[in-house]
Amino acid sequence: MSISSTIKSIQDIMRKDVGVDGDAQRLSQLVWMLFLKIFDDRETEWELLQDNYKSPLPEQYRWRNWAANAEGMTGEELKQFLDNDMFPALQNLEAKGGDQRAYVIRSVFEDAYNYMKSGQLIRQVINKIQEGVDFNKAQERHLFGDMYEQLLRDLQAAGNAGEFYTPRAVTEFMVRMVNPRLGEKVMDPACGTGGFLSCSIEHIRKQDVKTVDDEAQLQASIFGIEKKPMPHLLCTTNMILHGIDVPSNIRHDNTLARPLISWGPKERVDVVVTNPPFGGMEEDGIETNFPATFRTRETADLFLVLIMQLLKAGGRAALVLPDGFLFGEGIKTRIKEKLLEECNLHTIVRLPNSVFAPYTSIKTNLLFFTKGSPTQHIWFYDHQLPSGVKAYNKTKPLKVEEFEPLEKWWGKEKDGFKQRVENEYAWKVSLEEIKARNYNLDCKNPHIDEQEIHDPDVLLAQYNAMQNDISGLLGQLRDILGEALQRGAKA
Repeated sequence: MSISSTIKSIQDIMRKDVGVDGDAQRLSQLVWMLFLKIFDDRETEWELLQDNYKSPLPEQYRWRNWAANAEGMTGEELKQFLDNDMFPALQNLEAKGGDQRAYVIRSVFEDAYNYMKSGQLIRQVINKIQEGVDFNKAQERHLFGDMYEQLLRDLQAAGNAGEFYTPRAVTEFMVRMVNPRLGEKVMDPACGTGGFLSCSIEHIRKQDVKTVDDEAQLQASIFGIEKKPMPHLLCTTNMILHGIDVPSNIRHDNTLARPLISWGPKERVDVVVTNPPFGGMEEDGIETNFPATFRTRETADLFLVLIMQLLKAGGRAALVLPDGFLFGEGIKTRIKEKLLEECNLHTIVRLPNSVFAPYTSIKTNLLFFTKGSPTQHIWFYDHQLPSGVKAYNKTKPLKVEEFEPLEKWWGKEKDGFKQRVENEYAWKVSLEEIKARNYNLDCKNPHIDEQEIHDPDVLLAQYNAMQNDISGLLGQLRDILGEALQRGAKA
C-alpha cells in the first residue's frame, strides 16, 4: 500500500470515531501519532550511528514498545494508557543530562490531545501507520515528504481565515532569491508548518554542506517561532523529516509578545523568510511592545517592524504581504517610511490574486529587502498567470517553473542588479516618486492598460481585502482616540 493510500485509509478510520470532530482534529490526531513513529524511526538510526545512545523517552512510551506490535494494547486499556499515562508523562517530560530532544518532545505534546474515544479504532490507526510508514527506507522518506506537504495543505484548508498554506513554488522561489548560505542564521518568526525553513535547509544543504561539521553548523542555524500549537507540532515534525535531528530552535511562542527593544544584537539573524499572518488582529496589549509610532493591532504590520529589528546589518529578508499594506495609510505609511530609510527595498513581485486560492483571493506581493542602506529605487515585477489560465486553483496551482523568466531577469544584488532592464512586466520607481505618492507602493504596471474587472470572485476578493483594511484602520483610530482620551484625563 502506498503512503498516500495509507493516510487516506487512516483518515477513513478516524471518521468513524465519535470523538473526532472535523478535519482539523483528525489531522491533529494523525500528526502526533506520525511524530512518534517518525521519531522512533530516527532513533533506530541514531542507535546505529551513536555509541551508547539513550532515548529521551521512558521505555514504555517509545513507539516500538506500545504501538509497534499489531496484537498489542487495544480497547479501553489503550485509551486509558494514552490519556492517563503517556500524554501526562510527555507533557511533563524532564531532560536527562540536558538532552534537548526531551524539550522538543515536551513542547510538541504540551498542547496535543487524544481526540479519539474508541481504543479499538485507535489500534486500527496505529497498525496502519506501523505497516504503511517506514521513514528509514530512502524511497519512502522521499514519498513521505511529498505526502507531508499534502497533509499541510489539507490542514490549511481546514483552518481559520488568515492561516494560509504558502504554495511550495512561492517558498522555493523566495528562498532561492534570498539565497541563505552555510554559516548564516535563518529565521522565520511566524514559521507555521515550516515551509520556508524546510526549503532553506534543502537550499543550504545542496549549495554548501560537504562534511559532518557542515551539517552540524546548518542544524544550529535554523530558527523558527510559531504561536499556535498545531502548526508548531507540524513544523517540529517537518524539521525532523528534513534531517534536523533536534529541532530545539523551533519554539512555541508568540514572537510579537516581547518588547521590540528586547531583541538584542546576539539574536540578530542574517536571513528572514516568512509569510506573516495577515488580515488578523493581535490581542489587546501586544501593540504596546512596539514604539508608539508603529502601534497597530494588524499582525502583518507588526511583523514587518519586528523583521527590521531582527536583521543584522546586511541581512536579507523576503516576505509575503497583501496589497492593503502597499496602499495603506496612517501607521502603514510610517512603517513604509522606516523600511525605505533603514533598508534597501529593491524588489516587489506582484502576484496574481489567485495564488493562495482556495484559502484566500486577497492579492499578495513578495517584498525583498536588505538592511543597512536606504532605498534609492524599487523594482516592480508583475508576475502573470500562464497563457490560457484564468486563475490558480487546487487542480492548477502555481508551479515553480513559472518563476524562471523572473529568475533570469533577477541579476545580482552585489552589483546593484545592473543587469535588470525594464520590460512589459518589470519597471522601476524612484524614491522621489514614492515620497511624492506619500509612500503608496501600490504602483501599477505602466506597460499594461488598466483592465475593467467583471469576475465576481475577483471583485468579492477585492471587497473583502478593502473590508480588512477598513477594519484595521478603525482599530488604529480607536487606539489613537483611546490614547488621546487617556492623556486628556491625566491632564
